[in-house]
Order: sequence, then structure tokens, then C-alpha cells
Amino acid sequence: MFRIWHRYQSGEIKWTTFQARMKPVRTTVNHLLLRGMCSANTRLKGMCKELFMHRDWLWTFFDVQGLEPTHKTAERASRPAVIYRKLSFGTPSEAGSRFIERMLTISETCRLQKRPLYQWLCDAVSASLDGVPAPKLIDSP
Repeated sequence: MFRIWHRYQSGEIKWTTFQARMKPVRTTVNHLLLRGMCSANTRLKGMCKELFMHRDWLWTFFDVQGLEPTHKTAERASRPAVIYRKLSFGTPSEAGSRFIERMLTISETCRLQKRPLYQWLCDAVSASLDGVPAPKLIDSP
């Protein structure tokens, strides 16, 4: 599966070719999950049943162009928050927690958009002092 995915990601094969080559992989995995549901191993049986029940979710990356088959992007995005929480031992108040959540969200959004965080913060403070709305982080559709 990942060999095919990496070939698509590198531009070696097109989306339609990726989907065509993934169909047998998808079928095989689904059959293996069904076999696992008949296993004598209770833990394996339960895991396979759960995965089979949600198999459409497992293959969303196959149906929707632009999604990845792993959760690496989400893990990368949450990493700064995890490190912050580990190093700071959290905050003593609900307001402090909301502030940190918002700052980490702004920081990650700016990083993903390749925007300078410091500039956005300066613009937001200036806007607040001028009594106008803060600069947008995302464009409205």
C-alpha cells in the first residue's frame, strides 16, 4: 500500500492509477479483516470487527484526493502542544488554558501557511489597540 502511495506522492503515477492499483489492496485487507473476525483469538477478533465496521473510514484517503493514509500530519501539528504541556505542567486557570490553546493554534496555523507568527501577533496587537478586528488566520470561502 505505502509503495503505491509513495509512487503517487512522487508524481510517478496519476491519481486514477493509484486508485486502480489500490483496489486489490483494499479488497485483500477487507478479506483479512473478515478472516480475523472468525479468529479464536478474542482480542484479534474484536480489533478486526471494529476495523471492519469502520472500513470506509480506513480508506478515505483512497476516495478523497489530497488526504494522506497516515495521521502524521495531525501528530506533527499537535507536537508543539504536547511538548509545551510536558515542560510547563499546564496552567493554573481555565483562562490560562484557553490562552495557551489559542496561541498554539495560531502558531501552528501560521507555520502551516508559512506566515511569520511574530508579524501576525504584532498586527493582532495593533488591531486591538486601534479597536479593529484582528487579522484573519484563514480566508473565508
